[in-house]
Amino acid sequence: MLSITAVIRVRPGQAEAMRRALDEVVAAVRAGEPGTIGYFVAQDQSDPCLFTTYERYRDEAAMASHNASPAVAHFFALAKPMLEGEVLLVTGSEVAAKA
Repeated sequence: MLSITAVIRVRPGQAEAMRRALDEVVAAVRAGEPGTIGYFVAQDQSDPCLFTTYERYRDEAAMASHNASPAVAHFFALAKPMLEGEVLLVTGSEVAAKA
């Protein structure tokens, strides 16, 4: 199992727009990514401009398919002007889980 954790910080006033953009990605994942085992989005409780995603993929091909999808390209086109700094991506091989 492969995973990606993304840490996304947006400019003040952009939190709702980012939330909508992330909702679009989640909808696309649900509709057409059987190799994506889980896709979770969180918004920080004390800082609404800070989001994280936790993504779980069956294998490298599923992760590559997601990352090359039109939904991800559209997300980054929407997100780029909202971002405050770079998106931090951590990609890993899962070593333990509770599902």
